[in-house]
Amino acid sequence: MTTPARSANAPSKALLEKIFRTAYKIRVFETEGIKLYRQGLIRGYFHPYLGQEGIATGVCAALREGDYIASTHRGHGHCIAWGADVKRMVAELLQKETGYCKGYGGSMHIADISVGNLGANGIVGAGTPLGVGAALACQIRGSDAITVTFTSDGGSNNGTFLESLNLAAIWNLNFILVIENNQYAVSTRIEESTRETDLYKRGLAIGVPSFQVDGNDPIAVHDLTREAVELCRAGKGPVLIEARTFRHMGHHVNDPGKYMPEDELASYKERDPVDRARNALLEMGGAKVQEIAAIEAEIVAEFESAVEFSKASAEVTPDAFREFAVGY
Repeated sequence: MTTPARSANAPSKALLEKIFRTAYKIRVFETEGIKLYRQGLIRGYFHPYLGQEGIATGVCAALREGDYIASTHRGHGHCIAWGADVKRMVAELLQKETGYCKGYGGSMHIADISVGNLGANGIVGAGTPLGVGAALACQIRGSDAITVTFTSDGGSNNGTFLESLNLAAIWNLNFILVIENNQYAVSTRIEESTRETDLYKRGLAIGVPSFQVDGNDPIAVHDLTREAVELCRAGKGPVLIEARTFRHMGHHVNDPGKYMPEDELASYKERDPVDRARNALLEMGGAKVQEIAAIEAEIVAEFESAVEFSKASAEVTPDAFREFAVGY
């Protein structure tokens, strides 16, 4: 089924501002992070979330303290939407001891278990069984906490996708599986990897309430996630959400993305999620242009401060790594 009608209650200015702040912070983090990568300050891969900001922003805004998220290899946006400290995120990317994982994880492995962020994951589709496990643990403890796993269209072809979702269904877990369908698994177009490209239908086949939503509309994503949360807390979980989107560049920072049709990319950029969040705050929230400018300047300054903090932090040493590895 497609996304249900949006609630008649207009979102508050506070919610609209939160959504815009988050989406814009992700955009700044990714665009400026690419620059740090080009300067040789980030080693390894860097998978930008550009163009997909509306999904993490909308989903996480509908959750509450005590809930859990599990991420993907393209996880910066999820971490930021969950409230991660940008200083510690940049430090992790720069492999500094002040990073979330003391610099050992890097771009694809940021996690903070203390606040329910089960972590980004370099293995495609691996977050789905982890999320189901967390949801089961919550059920056993008698908690009504929600666990959200973000996965990808590529991850939906992993065998653990259906196995995990089916377990969540027969156990009636408070679990929401969000497919971020950017329509490419690296460079493989979705039509080349599955006959049925409406991925939410996979959940319907096993009796899971399943919906499709415009992933470039953060308000629509938020409203649908809120309804999914209500279904779960009413004992009707799990829920599957397919958020359709399109990344703004190749799979990773060194992928030119020449396989992406220019007209399709342009069409999605016209519905840019950050622009839509900004316009919603202006038009629905009644914010002034000066307010928007102040928020943007504040976020840019926050990132610049994070870079200075990270550059001044101590680097990971081979001895410290060996000591960590032995202790682990």
